[in-house]
Amino acid sequence: MSLKINHNMSAVNTHRSVLNNTNAQSKTMEKLSSGLKINRAADAPAQLQISENLRAQAAGLKQAIDNSEMAVSLVQTAEAGLSEVSRALVQARQLAVHAGNEGVNDPNMMLADQREFDNILDQINRVASSTQYGQNYLLDGSRSGNGLTIGEDLEFVEAGVNASSSGTGGYDITIKQASTRSFQSGTVALTQAMIDSGEQITISEGGRVVNFKTVEGQSVEQTMNDLTAAIDEAGVQLDLIRPDSSKTDSNAPQLISLRHKNFGSEHTFQVASNTVGLVSSSSDINDLVANGTDVSGEINGEETIGKGQVLTGAVGAGTTEGIKVRYTGESAPVGGKAGTITFVQNSLTFQVGGNANQFSQFSLRSMKAADLGRGESNVSDFKNLDEVKMLSASQAQDAIAVIDKAIEEVNSNRGEMGAFQKNNLESNLNYLRIAHENTVLLQTTAGAVAVTEQGIVNEAHHRGLQVPNRKANQSSMSVMKLLG
Repeated sequence: MSLKINHNMSAVNTHRSVLNNTNAQSKTMEKLSSGLKINRAADAPAQLQISENLRAQAAGLKQAIDNSEMAVSLVQTAEAGLSEVSRALVQARQLAVHAGNEGVNDPNMMLADQREFDNILDQINRVASSTQYGQNYLLDGSRSGNGLTIGEDLEFVEAGVNASSSGTGGYDITIKQASTRSFQSGTVALTQAMIDSGEQITISEGGRVVNFKTVEGQSVEQTMNDLTAAIDEAGVQLDLIRPDSSKTDSNAPQLISLRHKNFGSEHTFQVASNTVGLVSSSSDINDLVANGTDVSGEINGEETIGKGQVLTGAVGAGTTEGIKVRYTGESAPVGGKAGTITFVQNSLTFQVGGNANQFSQFSLRSMKAADLGRGESNVSDFKNLDEVKMLSASQAQDAIAVIDKAIEEVNSNRGEMGAFQKNNLESNLNYLRIAHENTVLLQTTAGAVAVTEQGIVNEAHHRGLQVPNRKANQSSMSVMKLLG
């Protein structure tokens, strides 16, 4: 008996078509509901890898934009604090100028100026201690490189963002040559006969000139006093080195020795006199005095640059780049080793890019009164702004010099901060926004963007299907039916 199998080919074909249409409609609905063209690797294996990488890159760039905007806010907060410190220093300088008017001021007025100045110092320290962004304190020195020196003539000044922490052992500091000041001493002493003959002495420094002529009949001591006053009045940055007047006879001949107030090779002066050897080697011809010398040495055995008394880790030196220490010794120590510096790097780090190692660093130095105005040479021996007194005319003059140094430091820090904000953060923001826009555009090309109704219509046209005109209230479903 023969066996016969009946096949309903029309039903099989219809079933296959229904399954295909159902699967296609399901995938289209999935794309519409998720908003993505690629929902699983099977949709487009190669495009999935590209789109996911672009998605990660776009997310990183978006976060980098947010990071940079927050960094700008932090910098603006820090500058607001610096602005207050600057305003307070201007007010302090005005007080120092008032205190210098000793001919009018009485002791009570001088004391009142000092008390107001002390109040200004408290204000500066309060701003430095309380300026913060979130839990980051910005002006107390905790967000910069901090160093502690061990050595009699060593002092830590500041450090940049490129220096590395030293660890507990610290970095060795070797001094090969101490800094010196430009100095000129006559070989012939000033005598009463020279004074009576009308000796002419000319001194020039930094664009300022002293033309001093002796007065017949005045003593040597009085002439030296007048020369000192003429130097101070002209604003020439020189000291007249002379013996203690209480231990010398007023008519005894004295050598004239002049020394620049500032250390280093940048500073020099010129001198001339009628008498050969009094201050110059030839009569009525200017002698250019030899420049001072800069300190030289090494930090942690690495290359440094000396400027005056300050030794700075050279660019590209390695672990000590940007570390500044001041050596105040008159000569290099025996064996060269002056001491050590223990350094900790606490500079602010901003992630300003979407990838690894795309960060910027900035150091915010301390604005406390004890850390401002350091290193300014003065007769009253004020080491910093916190030690300034203005209870006499002499102290007031030195106070002005130290306050000017502090104002210069604050202005310099504000300038660096503004440059960092403008040329680093804000410029980087412009780049990031363009990069993010183009990355999103690449995602569109790679197929990782949201599916819109218009995109479905375009897909229908691509398949050669006729899309009827639809009323405004029709949904995308009527179009999707054409694709299913």
